[in-house]
Amino acid sequence: MSRRSRVPGSRASLALVVGAALTAPLAITAPAASATGQYTVTAVKLTVQAGAGTCTIDADLYRPAGVDRRHTAPAVLATNGFGGSKSDGSTDAIGKAFAARGYVGLVYSGLGFGRSGCLISLDDPRVDGTAASGLVDFLAGTRAADDGTKVDFVTRDGRGDPRVGMIGGSYGGAIQMATAAVDHRVDALVPMITWNDLSYSLDPNNASGARAVPGAFKWQWTNGFYLIGESLPLTVANLDPSRVNSGTCLHFVSDACSTIRTLNSGSYPADKTGPLLSYARSVSPVSYLKKVKAPTLLVQGQADSLFNLNEATATYKTLKAQGTTTKMIWQSWGHSGGLTDPATGELNLSQGNLETSYVGRRILAWFDRYLQHRKGVDTGPSFAYYRDWIADPNSTYATASRVPEQSRTLYLSGDGKLVDNRKKVVRGSREYTNALGPTSHSESSLAGLVGLPDPAPYDTEGTYLGWTSEPLTRSLDVVGAPKATLKVASPKTEPVQNSGDAADKLVLVAKLYDVAPDGTKTLVHRLVAPVRVPDVTKSFTVSLPGIVHRYEAGHRLQFVVAASDDAYFGNKGVKPVTITSAPRNTGVLELPVVRD
Repeated sequence: MSRRSRVPGSRASLALVVGAALTAPLAITAPAASATGQYTVTAVKLTVQAGAGTCTIDADLYRPAGVDRRHTAPAVLATNGFGGSKSDGSTDAIGKAFAARGYVGLVYSGLGFGRSGCLISLDDPRVDGTAASGLVDFLAGTRAADDGTKVDFVTRDGRGDPRVGMIGGSYGGAIQMATAAVDHRVDALVPMITWNDLSYSLDPNNASGARAVPGAFKWQWTNGFYLIGESLPLTVANLDPSRVNSGTCLHFVSDACSTIRTLNSGSYPADKTGPLLSYARSVSPVSYLKKVKAPTLLVQGQADSLFNLNEATATYKTLKAQGTTTKMIWQSWGHSGGLTDPATGELNLSQGNLETSYVGRRILAWFDRYLQHRKGVDTGPSFAYYRDWIADPNSTYATASRVPEQSRTLYLSGDGKLVDNRKKVVRGSREYTNALGPTSHSESSLAGLVGLPDPAPYDTEGTYLGWTSEPLTRSLDVVGAPKATLKVASPKTEPVQNSGDAADKLVLVAKLYDVAPDGTKTLVHRLVAPVRVPDVTKSFTVSLPGIVHRYEAGHRLQFVVAASDDAYFGNKGVKPVTITSAPRNTGVLELPVVRD
């Protein structure tokens, strides 16, 4: 056990991965801080139940000055993002930030990371969630650390029931919902830039109602994180033996390895697809949200092709529908941008501007209300979103009572135009053909995460179709997920689409560009919607990733259907595609517009 004193700077920051944003002041009171802002940090190890076995967890316990058995304080529990540990800057900063504000902190290395034991099981509630529940026991004082350290200074709501909130980003976001699903003693959650359904995140099919059909493998993101996880046993000295899988891979549970192998094979055999991809879904919030009752403030990034806004929206709507107290913020940064260089006015670790940033104050208010039990605290609106076209950093966020629905309809004309009236649709057919390799580029997925340059998006002539609107007479603000209803013809797909290998089905990629008057095209946050068409003989609806974007006056919208994208696995074989338009039967694009 080690113990050290910390005196934080006058503006200690919260780092979850980084970032958040500045806006107009809210009526929010900061939580009570310790008298001096000082705290001690004690390293502890705890052996806890995790699934069928046990895991030893490496953690740091933050205790504010003046907090003791007679003067208790609520606790904040947090863990790292994928590949991190309790000691990385973003995770360590959570403990510092909240300890400086009077909260007891317990920051730990997640299972399989840092100096904690066990295999990586992708935030499985049965394993990772159960292990975190053991840490809640420690905060309750009913469990001692391995060296005998006990806690008797956390506020309790009952015997064995500590008042505790959780916060963290990405991998450290999903663990909160996994924990709350198995332990209802958790009182408040702030999951940031995390997933709803890993089977969608890693292998997305954006065709509505096509969940049973595999999508297009997001190979760059998935293999990047897989290699990070597999390399950990080779880079950590004195590795806990429980972190080594004697079977199919080094560091992940076998079901996760099998899923990755299937995705990389480019084949989805009908008798194996369901069980293998179901593991990713089974460990995801979509499978257990009905058990989550803790008030939840969801924060998702607009610049995020790994876990897009649709994932947080799905979680938000599910929690709202079942009566769980829930609010949601769409901030500027995510896995694809802004992590190391947040926009002006966003919460920044180096600036330490928690109290003066919009998302920071919303987080403080959430814990004020549900951990400090200050019932008069304003926790803000149900939904807020960041607008990058607003110059004043005090006004970048707008709010709404709910996520906007589609409110403007455009039609795909046979002459390549995007028109606002079905009567303007020109009858005609157009065709594209895919190549054996990728012909479109949206992103190099890991470039934004590590700060590397990335070529601009492009589509190769003859491998895509585009429909372009007339120049806008005034600006158009799109907030939410556009939706397209399409009907395609692909005769070479029909004989093989029911072959028993779902990978034989047609893949296409839908996306929406902003075309400037000079012809410059912008793919908003490089987001695209891969689709594996369930049945090429029937129409289907595509849900594009959510965006917050202003199309300025004089700009044009361009809707594109492309044959491939190099960030995803594409078609098996060459499959020409024809799209036909007629006034009474054509493709439709619907936009969630908040200003028209």
